[in-house]
Amino acid sequence: MAAISMHSPVGDLTLFAEDDAIVALEWGWGSLQNPSALLRRTKDALDAYFDGEAQLPDDLPLNPAGTPYRHRVWAALRAIPHGQTRSYAALAREAGGSPRAIGGANAANPIPILIPCHRVLATSGIGGYSGGEGLATKRLLLALESRTKAPHA
Repeated sequence: MAAISMHSPVGDLTLFAEDDAIVALEWGWGSLQNPSALLRRTKDALDAYFDGEAQLPDDLPLNPAGTPYRHRVWAALRAIPHGQTRSYAALAREAGGSPRAIGGANAANPIPILIPCHRVLATSGIGGYSGGEGLATKRLLLALESRTKAPHA
């Protein structure tokens, strides 16, 4: 499996690709580095994202392992525009299931940031986040997206 690690404001990250698609993003530095062209492109896109210079591209090929329901939830997450948020309840109405089921799908998301589970909030507040340093990471990602430049037309 192809892999590349990178430093970021939310800690070290390792991206994994298989069959020309991103399959995972994990916190921490991977012991094996075997970058592909897709991983280099994704790393460059993440660097620009973290620098506040660009939004993440919509055309990155992602192939997360998961159930059909989780894929439906993750597709709904990818449809949330950059800099915006949705509630667990709103996503449940869109993707089906309950807010708790949406939370379970978010927690199982193997490609955080690229599948932006950090954009989901509880009705009563920020909600949870299991990536990186937890809520501190979620707050940082949301703050970063609120400052990122809009794409040029």
